[in-house]
Amino acid sequence: MRFYLAFIASALSTGSVSAFAPIAGRSGPASATTLRSSSSSSSSLRMASDPDTVTLGIFGGGTVGGGIVEILSSKKSHFKQLTGKNIEVKKICVRDASRERDFALPDGCSIVTSYDDILDDDDIDIAVEVMGGTTDAKTVVEGALRRGKSVVTANKALIARDLTEIESLLASLDDGDATQFRYEAAVCGGIPIIRSMQSDFVGDDIKLMSGIINGCTNFMLTAMDRDGKGYDEALAEASELGYAEADPTLDVGGFDARSKLKILMRLAYGMDVDESEISCRGITELTKIDFGYAKTLGGTIKLLGVAERNDDGGVSAFVSPCYVTNDDPLSSVSGATNAIEVVSDNLVSSIYVGQGAGRYPTANSCVNDIVALAKGDTTPLPFNPKSEVQFANNYESVFFLRLGYRDQVGITRQVGEICEKHGVSIHSILQNPIAKSQESAFAIVTEKVEFAAILKVIADIEALGWCKGKPFYMPVLREDWQS
Repeated sequence: MRFYLAFIASALSTGSVSAFAPIAGRSGPASATTLRSSSSSSSSLRMASDPDTVTLGIFGGGTVGGGIVEILSSKKSHFKQLTGKNIEVKKICVRDASRERDFALPDGCSIVTSYDDILDDDDIDIAVEVMGGTTDAKTVVEGALRRGKSVVTANKALIARDLTEIESLLASLDDGDATQFRYEAAVCGGIPIIRSMQSDFVGDDIKLMSGIINGCTNFMLTAMDRDGKGYDEALAEASELGYAEADPTLDVGGFDARSKLKILMRLAYGMDVDESEISCRGITELTKIDFGYAKTLGGTIKLLGVAERNDDGGVSAFVSPCYVTNDDPLSSVSGATNAIEVVSDNLVSSIYVGQGAGRYPTANSCVNDIVALAKGDTTPLPFNPKSEVQFANNYESVFFLRLGYRDQVGITRQVGEICEKHGVSIHSILQNPIAKSQESAFAIVTEKVEFAAILKVIADIEALGWCKGKPFYMPVLREDWQS
């Protein structure tokens, strides 16, 4: 039985979370350690001046920053009824104040270019960071927290890299949890997965998380599978539509998905893992041939972030293209949509589907955090409690291997001998009709085996004279993929 939770937000427009401001008039590192202006023992949001008003300072006036302003303006009276307070944007910090904005400034709101214009303003209660990057973003996030301003951010790269520092800083603030850190928009944009992980699984034990957590690559893989496009063509279309950055490495290399997976692993298992320890492979090696074999097997290919509890209690994780069968819930998730399945003891299977990026989905999650703070909601441990769960830098799976070759006698015998040498059992060997000699390739599906053994098989095969190009491999998502 599957338990489905679908949260679907409509992406009215797309863009990157990249609007930012330079360090203008910043007084240097000392300003980031200024004594906080309030040290209340109350657990509710610190109100800087007017108790009936929550005042915001937004770092970043681009795609997401503009969306936040628009949502707050359009639903101002609704939020007043919901929270009992006026939510007002007082300042927006940008790099270029002369640039024309695609949203109307609220009454009383000013555009500034110095971080300190917000950080040193004692009337601002909440700092909203949607500027992107990790260097200056860390300065404003930590500076705001030290000054007693709650923070709402969409910055998964910053959180993944500096989670322990942020957590330590929050723990050092002696204000009864009045200073809060919220980051719903940091993972999967408009899908409320962070809040769900903080509240809906507290009495449960999570066995597996697997998800499509990068919209750009899912859009590209949909084009390659459904429309038969090559990698370069799919990337060009994603760039034209705004799903891919000018430098798409973080997306197509799997690194964006890895940052999100690290955050989810902390929430699900209480573990802090160095990102570099999580096996990460993007979609750059995928070809039309791989999708042809996937169709032959009755499925498709998705870039997934996967974390799973092992039999010994540890957790393994990876980001990789994966073969998924056509009847798998994740196989039908197309375009720039994100989806996460959480398999747990009590809820069995919970699936979250929605827009993972774009102006309004991401802004919507930021606004939800802002409204929650205005209502006085508190989260004493925003990353959930730590645990002693250990990370296993290896995992087991059924694997798909694609091997390019130059025709000669004895190829399958040699492959079989290498697999036997490393304890890899072959489930099946596939070879589709070859239209062009340069596309000569066959595929192998293994039985369940350790990832480390597959790497040894790949290395030995690549050294053979008939092997043409680097062998490609990917996990098969489900052990019961044939049932």
